Amino acid sequence: MHGGMFYILENMKVKNIIIGVQAEEYENCKEFIKLAKQRKVKIKVLERGDIYYIDNDTYLEVLFPDIKYTILENKINNNSLVFKLIYKEFSILFTGDIEEEAEKYLVKEYKNSLKSTILKVGHHGSKTSSISEFIDCVKPKIALIGVGQNNNFGHPNEEVLKRLIKLR
Repeated sequence: MHGGMFYILENMKVKNIIIGVQAEEYENCKEFIKLAKQRKVKIKVLERGDIYYIDNDTYLEVLFPDIKYTILENKINNNSLVFKLIYKEFSILFTGDIEEEAEKYLVKEYKNSLKSTILKVGHHGSKTSSISEFIDCVKPKIALIGVGQNNNFGHPNEEVLKRLIKLR
């Protein structure tokens, strides 16, 4: 949970929050949940296999985290909530901050069912994410990378951009 989520919760009307099962407790998450409860926001904790309906045609299919399999390397990022938002023939794969280990798991478990119209690129397009096998399974028409201009981390990574450009 980053500063942007706190800003939204503090400045906008929020009815529901969905989060993934947490692999590890950390202070930011605890503070975020505390603030949500103070504001009487409903919190739904999701895990692999859950389906969350938004309306008759729109739902979330949760792919990760998996309570039976926790990635120990960089626990907070690699056990991020990963889900497909599906509306009829259209889908967006949201990947949180997952890195290579989580992408390998998803490829092994889901292969071609990862295919999505849009990919929200994992971990801000860092060099630790968006491995070729994962990108090849998703085959997005559009890839979105959430990153600040002139950020200190050098995101997005040049190699990640090259892998995404090859999809054209």
